[in-house]
Amino acid sequence: MSLFEGIRALIQFTTIIPIGRSADFDAFATRSYLYPVAGYLIGGLAAIPLLFIPHPLAAAAVALGLLLLLSGCNHFDGLLDLGDGLMAHGSREVRIRALTDRQVGAGGVALGLSITLISFGALASLSIIPIAVLIAEVAAKASMASLTSIGRPFRKGIHSYLFWRSRPSFVVIAWALTLPLFLLPIPPIAVASALFGASATTLILLFSGERLFGGINGDLVGAANEIVRAVVFLSLLIAL
Repeated sequence: MSLFEGIRALIQFTTIIPIGRSADFDAFATRSYLYPVAGYLIGGLAAIPLLFIPHPLAAAAVALGLLLLLSGCNHFDGLLDLGDGLMAHGSREVRIRALTDRQVGAGGVALGLSITLISFGALASLSIIPIAVLIAEVAAKASMASLTSIGRPFRKGIHSYLFWRSRPSFVVIAWALTLPLFLLPIPPIAVASALFGASATTLILLFSGERLFGGINGDLVGAANEIVRAVVFLSLLIAL
């Protein structure tokens, strides 16, 4: 299985972009460190129209809408599920049941609104919205690659399938793929701050998942994309 086939499978798995025939998913499963590549693609496509929208509020709204559209809202769905799991009262089993339940409760709505508002407010306050979108999406995908590689699954599913085909070294490769972000025309300290915020958030999600649910699942990995994106916007705002 070639690297190209792995990238095709990654794009089909993380976006709604049509790329022809179905790719071999296992080609990506054995190369899940490629997640940041999807970040460059999604973030880059979402950033292009923002270059022609001068008003920051409108640009931030369009940016978030495009990111949700391009990803098919799959990660946002995980965020809503995580909100339900976090708000559930009772044993670990009760939390897992709320996390994996297909219905959305008040906890999911609250977390979804909170992360969306934080993302919108922070992004609209930045003067480099297109660049911020690209950085945030790449960092968010590096977070997903990390949780996929070292987040012990608590049940069978897509996450466990990817986990058992990955290696801990994938974490290093995934974050190495974020290094081209330092070539962007903004202060390197801002990029470093964004990546630090993303990695710290990833660790918090990893340990929280272990404590609350006994491990990680696909919903939590998807939620990481949305949460890390918001943290990166905030980190860039503080750094700049």
